[in-house]
Amino acid sequence: VQLQASGGGLVQPGGSLRLSCAASGDVFSSNSVGWYRQAPGKQREVVATLTTGDSTNYAQSAKGRFTISRDKAKNTVYLRMNSLKPEDTAVYYCNVGPLSNVLKGRFTSWGQGTQVTVSS
Repeated sequence: VQLQASGGGLVQPGGSLRLSCAASGDVFSSNSVGWYRQAPGKQREVVATLTTGDSTNYAQSAKGRFTISRDKAKNTVYLRMNSLKPEDTAVYYCNVGPLSNVLKGRFTSWGQGTQVTVSS
């Protein structure tokens, strides 16, 4: 199954973006999913996760500003990002798998990701 992240771009501080993660098949119904990001010179970090039971978890930096959601009919997971800050600048990735892998971002392969740049 292939995952394609999209929706990134250049946005001013305080702005919003909605990222999409489209799957080539029905994987989100039976797997947990996560959004991750990697800023230049930093390690990739977990941003938000969503279980098959619709439980969510957010990095402290994302709480109250980001929302992860899933549209099973469209095989797509979203990350709504509000009140964006320059420190949110990074390449954002999505990935899917067992919850233990998703919570720690433990995957052997990653897609291309989508660039988010927050700057005035």
